[in-house]
Amino acid sequence: MDNKHPIISNDLLHHTYVIRPISLSKLFCTILLLLAVTLGACRRKTTSTPTSPNEPNASEGIIKAEMSLFDGKSLGQWAITDFGGQGKVYVKDGAIYMEMGNDMTGINWKGPLIRMNYEITLEAMRISGSDFFCGLTFPVAENPCSLILGGWGGGLCGLSNIDYYDAANNETTTFTSFEDNKWYRVRLRVTPDRIEAWLDDEEIVNIEITGRKIDIRAEVDLSQPLGIATWQTGGAVRNIKIKPIQN
Repeated sequence: MDNKHPIISNDLLHHTYVIRPISLSKLFCTILLLLAVTLGACRRKTTSTPTSPNEPNASEGIIKAEMSLFDGKSLGQWAITDFGGQGKVYVKDGAIYMEMGNDMTGINWKGPLIRMNYEITLEAMRISGSDFFCGLTFPVAENPCSLILGGWGGGLCGLSNIDYYDAANNETTTFTSFEDNKWYRVRLRVTPDRIEAWLDDEEIVNIEITGRKIDIRAEVDLSQPLGIATWQTGGAVRNIKIKPIQN
């Protein structure tokens, strides 16, 4: 029988191979597949890793002097944290109010940021509830940490977390009797080897962090890198400022 295709004989193995041409449709599909794979590889190489929704919008490290993070009139570069079940957040009488949520209500800073050698100052007030009215999450280089005021029944203060232990279970634990509707001055200092915090000029945290594991509880994950939150409690903050310091 006649064969229109080239034939190659293999005398050693006594086999005969027929070379059949590839149809145009199969060739076209093969080319399309190769193009798709190539474009996909190029896209993976050129597309950067998506920025976390909690990362600031502006460039970090541009703060050269003390900067106010709240003008007393609007949220500005603060965004309401989408914890789910959060209470209302609004500006009134020169302060940011965070109503009691189920469980958390909070705000996130979306502007310029300093990750080391800085101080944050603010005033915080508990409006209602019996848990923390100020959970200040802040950066320690590339790691987050939280200063908790009024947690675990309304009076506990400390850092969460140090070596995986939260504010109720590490050496930063202290207790304060907080009053409702009273403003408290808060100051936090972060340097490469130490975290310090003051409440109304009384030092409540002073911990060496060299070689320590610094992180946060999962509940406040959405507060990083810089945010303020409450837990089943209504609170307010005002006069929020940040400044670089010389270590």
